Amino acid sequence: MASSVLILSGGIDSTVLLAHLMSEGRTVRALTIDYGQRHRREIDSARAVVAHYGIEHKVADLRSVADLMGVNALTDATQNVPEGHYEAESMKATVVPNRNMLLLAMAGSWAVATKAESIVYGAHGGDHAIYPDCRPEFAAAMDKALSLCDWHSVRLERPFVDWDKSRIVRRGVELKAPLHLTWSCYVGGDRHCGRCGTCVERREAFTKAGVKDPTDYIA
Repeated sequence: MASSVLILSGGIDSTVLLAHLMSEGRTVRALTIDYGQRHRREIDSARAVVAHYGIEHKVADLRSVADLMGVNALTDATQNVPEGHYEAESMKATVVPNRNMLLLAMAGSWAVATKAESIVYGAHGGDHAIYPDCRPEFAAAMDKALSLCDWHSVRLERPFVDWDKSRIVRRGVELKAPLHLTWSCYVGGDRHCGRCGTCVERREAFTKAGVKDPTDYIA
């Protein structure tokens, strides 16, 4: 049986991807990274999702590296999270330097240790060019590095890379994924703000998919 390490944020994309991988009969271990993000509420969602599926889950505590990530809206509470649709200039504030390399490296360690065949993460067609570590060239380079980092070769998979978020939502409904447990808001707190870029994208994905949105938004 194929085995994979999934980077699980607790959001829609990684949650539906978990359901998708399990529908293929894979053995999946889920890894969540605590890198000092202000929207730590997503970690609680990740825990709720893995409890729903009953799979192995680890949360890697990397909060000590937050000071190395400079000024950005996701790890520095003094910065405002941009509101409205994703726009290149405003969303630069949400770029966490080299975050995906950090996440993939941690997943690589666990994948090698458990002899998993792959690392899987939920990059999708709606990911924005403003994020340098979402580019295909970056993923290709990491795939190559992961295949060389140990005697046990690991590959990198992005099954949703050509999907938009509404298609992911529809797939989640097909698989009865617990979308109501997921978290998207970058602001944090106990309720989705409804105004930040990720909340706007989330709301629009459900609307476009023609699926009832279970999210409790403040606005």
